[in-house]
Amino acid sequence: MNEDAFNMSIRKFLKEVGVTSQRAIEAAVRDGKVSGNKLRVRMTLTAEGTSLNHEVDGEIKLT
Repeated sequence: MNEDAFNMSIRKFLKEVGVTSQRAIEAAVRDGKVSGNKLRVRMTLTAEGTSLNHEVDGEIKLT
């Protein structure tokens, strides 16, 4: 395995996840689909053909 190529591929994927997720959250807030002053969020990562199931829970403050 080429460690550098592997690392770059992971970083590219995570950058896409981050950018597209931020846009989706901003759209939900902008479109009035969120009420209150915080948004509880959960990101779940799975990988086809593996037992990988990683969850990250968090909170985004709106004010």
